Amino acid sequence: MRNRAARLPLAIHRVTQLELKCDKWTWPFAVERRADIDAHFAAKQAEKPKLWNGRVLLGRNPVFSADRFSADYFETDFASFLAWRDWGFADKRVFNGPGMGALRGNDGAFVLGEMAAHTANAGRIYFPAGTPDLDDLRDNTVDIAGSVAREVEEETGLTAADYRADGPWHCVVTDGVIAMIRILDVSLPGEALRAKIESNLTGQQSPEFSAIHLVRGTSDFTPAMPRFVTEFIAAQAAS
Repeated sequence: MRNRAARLPLAIHRVTQLELKCDKWTWPFAVERRADIDAHFAAKQAEKPKLWNGRVLLGRNPVFSADRFSADYFETDFASFLAWRDWGFADKRVFNGPGMGALRGNDGAFVLGEMAAHTANAGRIYFPAGTPDLDDLRDNTVDIAGSVAREVEEETGLTAADYRADGPWHCVVTDGVIAMIRILDVSLPGEALRAKIESNLTGQQSPEFSAIHLVRGTSDFTPAMPRFVTEFIAAQAAS
């Protein structure tokens, strides 16, 4: 499928309102490349049997206006999402729009997790996050704040009682992704916060994070960190 629609340029937009509607839209890519998508997923699942072809929500028609970010989300299967991502974000009209919880200790250290070997993003180092799914819908609206709270609890064991959410969303636009990042301040220094999360993970049967990393500045960046993570942290360090 050919698509000449341009990506948004790299940018970080600070907004206070998210207007993310989910509509009934059939993704041409998922229909026209079905056989290739299924074969790709079968190969990936053979490598990582825990991969599950559930339903996820992707975005299109992104618009930034004043202090608002709006977009249209649609439902698709994980196999189509995975193929789209692995094939270089094959449909340029579509983006992955996850919410992310930027856990920050009271000494300024950000806490990130390294994805475990059984996940689709093994070895990558992120803030707690996830592509939205059907559990994040509230009356056909994507609840990114709720998604972040859920992912943080699932991936770190921390609940809303453990942190304070900074109001604005930092929307980091990179190729194929618009990451909506909210700072979650914790009243513990970075090392103590890392130890608390590591303790929580020992009680999980199959944790999504295999290691916890502290990032205090750009010197702590590694190639395993996606650009939307490093661009956000670099902007915070510069502010």
